[in-house]
Amino acid sequence: MTNDLSGSVAVITGAASGIGRALAHRCAQESMAVVISDVESVPLVKVESELVSAGAQVLAVQTDVSNDEAVDALAARTFDRFGAVHRLFINAGVFQAGVAWQRSKADWEWVLGVNLWGPINAVRAFIPRMLKQGDAGHVVITSSLAGLITVPYSSPYVVSKFGAAALAECLAHDLAAQAAPIQVSCLVPGSVDTQIADSDRNRPTDLGDAEAEDHRLVAAALQEMVSRGANSPDSVVDTVFAAVAAGDFWITTSDSYPDFIGQRYQSLKSRRLPSSVNFD
Repeated sequence: MTNDLSGSVAVITGAASGIGRALAHRCAQESMAVVISDVESVPLVKVESELVSAGAQVLAVQTDVSNDEAVDALAARTFDRFGAVHRLFINAGVFQAGVAWQRSKADWEWVLGVNLWGPINAVRAFIPRMLKQGDAGHVVITSSLAGLITVPYSSPYVVSKFGAAALAECLAHDLAAQAAPIQVSCLVPGSVDTQIADSDRNRPTDLGDAEAEDHRLVAAALQEMVSRGANSPDSVVDTVFAAVAAGDFWITTSDSYPDFIGQRYQSLKSRRLPSSVNFD
């Protein structure tokens, strides 16, 4: 894609806060039409108002990305309104701590539903329409550093984010094999000043209370990491736009990534269990 984005169309899931909100504002600054979606209606309306006040063309659609019919409806409304999508930011995500055997099936289904089925649903809903439109485009799937290396007491989240990273790789290869004019990147942020540790605000009520000891431990650790100095969402978005313009697949937010990844793959080469990243 050209670096002149004026008049093109961006779609952002998880746009009501954090990285998604920052993406929406950056797209508006680039004079793009912006489609924002989130499961949280009140903050979504607030972001819509902010963008409209800034002069952007905006479509806001409350969407549960774990629901394939809802995501397909989001795509249909987007193409009905704007006729095309040029940048698709698949960004919605939730966090659930816990060791593998203590989290309920419902916990696993919630996290995998948002963090893995959400991207799958977006790919299935948007990519056929984007291919049909024929324009150059770019898809950015938000995974995590925890999609490349494991962290303790976070099994549902880590599994979902490894899956999202694998989906991004597979999608990139599949599109390249068809010589499609759509590129793919995978965003793997580390510590970012967002509300991810407070994902329980969107936890379905029928799942009950998540406040087991393992969940409290990791949520507190995440908050501590942010307090010690996390990346701002705006700085992450600057990195995203620069990486997309450069055609990078992996979008990282820390210079320490090569060390972590190198250690992991040395372990794989020697058939050892890779080390887990500590919270301290």
